[in-house]
Formats: sequence, C-alpha cells, structure tokens
Amino acid sequence: MSLRPTLDFLLYDWLKAGQLSGRERFADHSRETFDAVLDTCERIAGEKFAPFNRIVDVEEPRFDGERVILPQATHGASRAYAESGMLSAAQDYDEGGMQLPYTIEAAANGFFALASASIGSSMLTKGNANLLLVHGTAVQKAVFARNEFAGRFSGTMCLSEPQAGSSLSDIATRAVPDGDDFQGDPLGPRYRLKGNKMWISAGEHELTENIIHLVLAKIPGPDGKLIAGTRGISLFVVPKHLVDAQGRLTGQRNDVALAGLNHKLGWRGTTNTLLNFGEGKYLVGGHAGAIGYLVGRPHEGLRCMFHMMNEARIGVGTAAVMLGLAGYYASLDYARNRSQGRPVGPAGKDPTQPQVRIIEHADVKRMLLAQKSYCEGALALELYCARLVDEQHTGATAAADEARLLLEVLTPIAKSWPSEWCLEANSLAIQVHGGYGYTRDFPVEQYWRDNRLNMIHEGTHGIQAADLLGRKVLMEGGRGLDLVAARIGATVAAANQRLDLADHANALELALRQVLDATRDAWATGNAAEALANAVPYMQAFGHMVLAWIWLDVALAVPQAGTPAAVGRLAAMRFFFHYELPKIGAWLAVVKTRDATCAAMPEEAF
Repeated sequence: MSLRPTLDFLLYDWLKAGQLSGRERFADHSRETFDAVLDTCERIAGEKFAPFNRIVDVEEPRFDGERVILPQATHGASRAYAESGMLSAAQDYDEGGMQLPYTIEAAANGFFALASASIGSSMLTKGNANLLLVHGTAVQKAVFARNEFAGRFSGTMCLSEPQAGSSLSDIATRAVPDGDDFQGDPLGPRYRLKGNKMWISAGEHELTENIIHLVLAKIPGPDGKLIAGTRGISLFVVPKHLVDAQGRLTGQRNDVALAGLNHKLGWRGTTNTLLNFGEGKYLVGGHAGAIGYLVGRPHEGLRCMFHMMNEARIGVGTAAVMLGLAGYYASLDYARNRSQGRPVGPAGKDPTQPQVRIIEHADVKRMLLAQKSYCEGALALELYCARLVDEQHTGATAAADEARLLLEVLTPIAKSWPSEWCLEANSLAIQVHGGYGYTRDFPVEQYWRDNRLNMIHEGTHGIQAADLLGRKVLMEGGRGLDLVAARIGATVAAANQRLDLADHANALELALRQVLDATRDAWATGNAAEALANAVPYMQAFGHMVLAWIWLDVALAVPQAGTPAAVGRLAAMRFFFHYELPKIGAWLAVVKTRDATCAAMPEEAF
C-alpha cells in the first residue's frame, strides 16, 4: 500500500497546498515541482532506506575504542539524503535552498521516516541549522548552518545531563571565557565548557566531516557559582573538530569525547551517546575544556534552544505517525492474505466451510480501522501544523500572528498525540499478526520498538501536558485557546450543512465545551499544583478533541461519490467519533474536580 494517494489528498484537496505557489516566496513553484520533489523522495526512500531498515536494527552502532562503526547502508542513505537537497529544501535560494513550502518539505520527509525512521539524523541537523539562522551571527550562519544544509556537517542538540534528566534548571555544565581576548574570535565569544551530556542522538559518527553540537551550559557569576534555575542557561555551538572562520577544519580535535553508547529499545540505526565536554582527552592549546562559541546573548540560551526544540517536537510527532502507518500497511497486507477461521453466520460457525481471510472478521476490521483512524488523522494534524508554519512565514500580518499562536497551542499535541496513539496502532498491528507479530520474521515488532521511544523523545507526556495546561492555553490571556475554539467552531458550522456530518458536528461542539469547562475548572482555585495534578488526562482529552476536529475538517473535503478511498476516509472519521471521542468525558472528570488521588498518594503507601 502506498502513502502517496493519502498525501496527495491531504495536501491538495484538503490543505490546498497548490495555492501556495501564488505567494511571492514560492512563485517559482507549482504542483508540478511539488510532485517532482515528492516523487524523488519516495524513490530515494524506497532505494536507500527501506531495504536496510532491518539491517540497521540488528547491526547496532558499536564503538571500537577509536570510532563508532555503523552499517555501510547508513552511510549510503545519509549521502543520498544530503545529495537530494532536502536538508535545505525550505531555505532561501541564498542559503542553497529550494524555497519550498515547509508543508511540502514535511510531506516529502515522511517517505524517509516511513521507510526507516531509525536511519539518519537529518531532523536534528536541520533544526540545529535553522536555530543558527535565527539566533547565530553572520559568521556562525556561514560556517556552521550553511555547511549543515550542504550535508558537510551534521548537528545535535545537547540538553539533558545524567544527574538532571529533563530538569534543565539543574544542568551543571559550566562555560568560562577562554582567555582575555575571548570576545575577539570571529566565530563568536569563545568559552571553555566542562560537563556531561546524556541521550545525545547522532552525537558521534563518521557520516559527515564534522558534528556541530548545540550545548546548553551555565556561565558562572562573579562569585564563581552557577546561577540557579533556567535563567542562568546560555547556548553554545561546540564543533567536534575545530574550524576557522571560513569553515575549514583546522586539524585540531575539540575536547569532546564519547563516554559511551546508549543501547536502546528502538531507533537503533542512530547512535545515542553520553558525551564528556572538557575532560581533557583532547587538549586544545595545551588545556582541557571544549571550545564553544556563544550563540545569542548570555543567559538567554533556553529561549534560543526552544526554536530547535519545538521544531524537533513536531518532527518526533511525524516520525511517530510514519511508524504507525508502516505497521498499518504491514498488518493490512497480512490480513488480506492470511486465512484463518470461519465467519459467524445466523446459526454460528460452519466448520465444513473453507477458511476465510482474517480481514473478513469484524474484530480484525476494528483493529485495522483503528490504525487507519489514528495514523491518517495524525498525519493530517502534522501537515496542518506544517501549513501553519508557511502561514506564519508568508501570510498577511494578522494571519501570520494567528498561525504563530495556533502553533504554540498545538505543538504539545502534535508531539504527544501521535507518539501515544500511533504507538497503539503499532500494538494493534502486532495483534493482527497474532503470534507472528512478536517474532522478528515480520517487521511490526520493530515498528513498535522504534515508536516506543517517541513518547520520551523531546519531552515526556508529563512535560508536554504541563506545557499545554500550565502555559499554552493560558498564554496571551487565553487567546491561543480562543483561536483553536474559533477554528473548531468554523468546522462545526460547515459540517452542520451536511446531513451525513451533522451528528458529528454536534459531538465535536460538545467536546469543545467540555474541554473549555475543564480548563476553567482546573484553574478555578488558581493553585498550579491542583490544576496540573491531572495535566496528562487533560492533554489526552484535548488531543482527542483536536483529532476529532481534524477528521471532521478532512471529511468536509471528501467527495461524496463513494470511491473506495472516500468510503475509507469517512469510515475512519466515524470510527474516531464513535469509539474514541466519548473517552474525553472520563479524562476530563478528574481534571474538572482537581482530583487529588495521584498527587496525595503517600510514598510509603506504594
């Protein structure tokens, strides 16, 4: 089964992405050029990624004491991706890019994640370079960002530390000025960094000439102590190999050393590392300490890093979608070909009749329809968010500001919802396969393992939920939540004009009222501890409301002619409304009452 028909429908029939070529930035493009990009990426993914997905899972990265060894297929896939131009697809022509709409870039990248989410680190490289384009100096952009877009360098983000985990206020990596002339370096104010960073994807490899680490660290105050909390955090660009102001490698290895590889449940094709900065393994100028160049202003590092973190969160959501779809396609193919059991007739089963394919059983249809509903709905959400990015960058002032604020509210959902429910789709794909599903003879067990990481990648459910209920729905006086409600209201009004969708419109309108009421009730006492005690159930309900809205909006674009594709999309929409949307009542019940069952549980009672 091909992803392409679904992408074409969502891009052109629903989101009207072809109309973007009417904007000045995209004037050189048309649907023909958009399709050419999609065709090329589908071909490269099919040739260089998909055949090696199992190989990179079995042949995990290993360290021989000197270097990290990856399968040769990873090198070929990385090279092919860089040569395709997709690293800089949405960038300006002046940056070597194609000035593609981000909507098209996001859709095209889906083919690679579908083929093998485990291969490559392009998402972080692009995010790293994009951050530097916004917050870096002219020299940092030229030396680091442009070489990343060209595929010569790759990039990482170094936030977590072994003792701090996701609590960035507790990071202990230090950065001190490197000499009296530290401000005179053309690459930026030069510091020496010492500390340890954990869970660094693509932190060590030989796929590119250089690896550009973006590192959060704290600059000590006059008393030599680190400033407590996140306000003390600064951002530094720390290359694996030192370079000059023209981007040429100097031959000097920076004091960044691999401390170990993390051996993961999934995503085994990408190295995941513990890095030591400044331990003295590679002395620079005779001294220990990794050379890092300040990005932006001191103590504003977390604000800068959020540019990359938010981009990565949507990228993680998209990867989760594609892994879910990969499992769905595999289980659909299996169900169409596996014969087992007999149908239940009015008198029960007739054992004298021949076996039927399992897709003819109602419960198998339920599991397949659930997967389709979760994954195609989540794909629509991710593309909707990508379309908001284009609106933010190229729309009229008011529309661009609305897109910005909508993205703020939807980003926690775009990351968390697919990582939970497309994982559930992978679980159902295993179930469809029966006992074969958890053997390595079939790919669905790997899809589940790869996808399980996405609930943790770029912030756990708890972090996303606290961000949503504790910040996003309240920001700017609740205007972002009001914008979401207005968009949902517009979809409800349009759906009420169609008899086949009116009941669903009423159900969505009720869900919206429930979420708005729960938001108000959660904060009724103004006590953050009470409000956020059930932030995850709130986010789950909010996410289901958003997906119901997306599905109903998609349904408005589905022709009523009754083609198989149209029938399938409308059935997936109905499934979500009938089987999933009613769950929000239970989730919101504990939110509305600020239920303290979990928060009040004494440790010793466990």
